[in-house]
Amino acid sequence: MPSVPPHPKLVEFQGATLGVLVVVMRGTEPAALADALHKMMGGMGDFFSGEAAILDFSPITAPPERIDWTGVLSLFRRYRLQPIGVRGLPTELEGSARQAGLANLPAGALSGAQPVAPAPTPQAPPPPNAPAVEPPATVAAKTMVVDRYLRTGQQIYAKGCDLILVGGLSNGAEVIADGNIHCYGPLRGRAIAGAQGDTRARIFSSNFGPELVAIAGVFRTFEKGIPEAVAAKGAQVRLNGSGDRQKLDIDPLQLD
Repeated sequence: MPSVPPHPKLVEFQGATLGVLVVVMRGTEPAALADALHKMMGGMGDFFSGEAAILDFSPITAPPERIDWTGVLSLFRRYRLQPIGVRGLPTELEGSARQAGLANLPAGALSGAQPVAPAPTPQAPPPPNAPAVEPPATVAAKTMVVDRYLRTGQQIYAKGCDLILVGGLSNGAEVIADGNIHCYGPLRGRAIAGAQGDTRARIFSSNFGPELVAIAGVFRTFEKGIPEAVAAKGAQVRLNGSGDRQKLDIDPLQLD
């Protein structure tokens, strides 16, 4: 059998756009973080599915002298999240982060900021009796539509758009959208809207009964059951408040 010649480029570097989660850190002690994550995730250790993550320490105004990177990384990996880098660290802590295998990213990296549109140029009024000019058609935002029923273990991510679930999802399934989530079948499992930080995103359901809902990183679990006013009924989830006082409101949705 003839031998296969080696590829001329054993190593090749290519640019890529990676979808990563940004974890906003307001503390560094592994024990306190573990308690916060347990409450946030409802004890579900398999909430994530190996997603890459950037740890953002910029909200911390009084950073510690050292960070227990082994404890912090082990904690997030326990929830199946893979930290690959940090940002917002003081210079004196960057060396220890590199030793822990984390890349140091500049403060503006992955900010997700949108370019500012230029100011409109003033235009002269049209002459008398000029024909009316139709305004350009507005291009609708992309939407992902999933017709099938999502079963336990299945995951859907609607990157950069809204997500419409026609069939719904079961317990143990997960849906993530950068925009809104509309579910016309039973909403079970976990539903995460505004995954890239859009605080205006909402979750709409005609049959509400999830394990967890989240908008822009603010989570709510239902270990004590679904509120009676929305259980198995129409509901919408939206984010209210600002800063550390953000909370999820779940309101009945009138479908009649």
